[in-house]
Amino acid sequence: MKPKVSAKDVARHVGVSVATVSNVINNVNKKVSEETRQRVLKAIEELHYQPDFTARSLAKGKSNLLGVLLPITQAGDDESLLLKDNPFYAELLSGIEFEAGQRGYDVIITGIRPEQSLKDWVRKRNMDGVIFLGITPEPFLNELKALHIPVVLMDSHPKQGDCHSIGHDDFLAGKLACQYLMARGHQVIGFLSGGIQTSPVNLKRYEGYQEALKEAGLTSRPNLVLEDSVSFEGGYRMGLRIAQEYEKSRKGESVTALFCAADIVAFGAIKALREKRIKVPEEISVVGFDNLKTCDYLIPGLTTVDQGIYHKGVLAAGILVDDIEGKLEACRHIQLPVRIVERDSVCPPREK
Repeated sequence: MKPKVSAKDVARHVGVSVATVSNVINNVNKKVSEETRQRVLKAIEELHYQPDFTARSLAKGKSNLLGVLLPITQAGDDESLLLKDNPFYAELLSGIEFEAGQRGYDVIITGIRPEQSLKDWVRKRNMDGVIFLGITPEPFLNELKALHIPVVLMDSHPKQGDCHSIGHDDFLAGKLACQYLMARGHQVIGFLSGGIQTSPVNLKRYEGYQEALKEAGLTSRPNLVLEDSVSFEGGYRMGLRIAQEYEKSRKGESVTALFCAADIVAFGAIKALREKRIKVPEEISVVGFDNLKTCDYLIPGLTTVDQGIYHKGVLAAGILVDDIEGKLEACRHIQLPVRIVERDSVCPPREK
């Protein structure tokens, strides 16, 4: 294997100093004539020289690297592999990566488990800033603060005011979803979610759902408020339980609609209902939350709460880069608007 070409090799080839080669690589034009710059660039191409970006970042104190951190939690005995199991993260990361690339930054993505040192991971890669997706445990927040780098928290409902945050009014979103179903005649509405007490996001959506029922003079039924993992499998398991409840109450007042706190949960629930010969939306209507692109591919298409996933990723990367480059004077806390996107998974309840 050929030895790696160094800056010293390029300098020797052209007959200039290593400092001159460095000035060309770092585009310090005032210190190098155009004729010399072209000779150095030609030598770099001929020798197939690859600059050591790690060394450069250490020397400059800036890496142009953004870290994107996803919390890895335990769901029963199985780890929740977020990127694999939920297309929400793919759409969000697409927005982050696009904006970062437009601004001259690269993105490194990793899952962080509770026992891992967040600080070590960030320092080892000399990150300029970090985006944290989802619930941010207190120890992780403390580590991030100790690093003194810009941080954007997404969908975490942080109490701290010293990190940027992006989210939306989950209480309002849950209320809108439930009101949408009630406006179409539904009164017995189930709620399917991840852990309600362990996730501020799920809790707010649940509270909004409860408030909408209360204002309409209705109450939720404990047997129709279900919790499992935020995954297709979790939605499927909850859908089977809803199917059981539906069958038990066929002769009485049965559930006619579901509000799922994530689209991926709705996908699993719909599969379970169909397997049990329960028609969507004719027998049970379903509303999701996220507005994943996949909602368009389903039959019926999923009516859902849109939270602008891709745009949220773009916004997070833009805020982080602006902070890194000294363009922000204070932390930004943004609540994005939400809206109902109507497709075909909701219809009025059929007559008994």
